[in-house]
Amino acid sequence: MALINYTRPNRDLQSKNFSDILDEFFNESLNYRNDSFMPSVDISETEDNFEVSAALPGMNKEDITVDLENGRLTISGERKFENEEEGKNFHRVESKYGKFKRSFQLPDTINEDSIVAKYEDGVLNITIEKSEEKVKKQIKIS
Repeated sequence: MALINYTRPNRDLQSKNFSDILDEFFNESLNYRNDSFMPSVDISETEDNFEVSAALPGMNKEDITVDLENGRLTISGERKFENEEEGKNFHRVESKYGKFKRSFQLPDTINEDSIVAKYEDGVLNITIEKSEEKVKKQIKIS
């Protein structure tokens, strides 16, 4: 049986930045390696915060690392496939296993000291407060 990579329908290229399209292209091409996987990440913004959610089911929080360096947020870790049960033969394994690393450049308007990461029910939620001091302000021309 041949497995075919599923591509989500309704991918709207017009609403994406060029860098997002390139990231997606290269991330998906690297996703075919057997020793790694690419978790799904949602990034949203509220008036006061940026919120990052990464789907990491079946992992322990000790296996996940969140780093911030030079304004780049990096989420990395490893999901291990444990096949130690005797008498159990797998007929299909669709879950992805292996090492992963996702990086995102954050805007200059964040408060780096306010980053909070929580892992619950297989989802890593990261909240990053915006810094009012760094928010872009319009200057009146005289």
